Amino acid sequence: MAELLVAFDTSGPFGSVAVAHGADVLSRAVMARQNQHASMLIPTIDEVLDDAGVDREEIGGILVGEGPGSFTGVRVAAATAKGMGRALAVPVRAVSSLAAAAFALERESIRYALFDARADRVYGGCWGVGSDHVEELVAPHAGELRDVLAGEVPPGAVFTGDGAVKHRAAIEGAGFSVAEPPETRTLADGLVDYFGRVASDPVSDLGSWEPLYVRASSAERLWKA
Repeated sequence: MAELLVAFDTSGPFGSVAVAHGADVLSRAVMARQNQHASMLIPTIDEVLDDAGVDREEIGGILVGEGPGSFTGVRVAAATAKGMGRALAVPVRAVSSLAAAAFALERESIRYALFDARADRVYGGCWGVGSDHVEELVAPHAGELRDVLAGEVPPGAVFTGDGAVKHRAAIEGAGFSVAEPPETRTLADGLVDYFGRVASDPVSDLGSWEPLYVRASSAERLWKA
């Protein structure tokens, strides 16, 4: 029997929440102000649960975008997932936010997700998605856009994500395609779709689990300099 899931991601400018019964999303919401993710995530989860007619006690699992992205946003999602997982005694499964962006697309293709990391820097990762298989082709990484485009981009890859939109001209100029942002599907939808295709184990120790930052924060880099 499919379980009721709550999925959320606050790694980027637009946070999102979805409630799903198995692979079917029952309700979703978008948070458009990044600086309010910390204060709005729990109320938005409650709103989406109410809209779906689901009580907290019915939740069977949590899907959380583990980053990379905004350090503050990633920490907000991780802390919320830990708190809800403990309070409800349900498993928490962490999925790359880049994978969530890739799986928000509704097409069988090679999907290269890019997040803007300011200036010409990006976070990226690439997945091949077929009707009966999923393959991670390029692991989540951080770097400059020129390095991504000059590297081994899998043939037929379609770029997606806010980094792809920002750098559309450079990406298309290098001979690659950029997908139009999904009109209704969010990163939370992508988390649900990914989990429906890829078996992932729950976080074994919520206390010690840390999200996927990919690179050190600016404060950490200054401290180590």
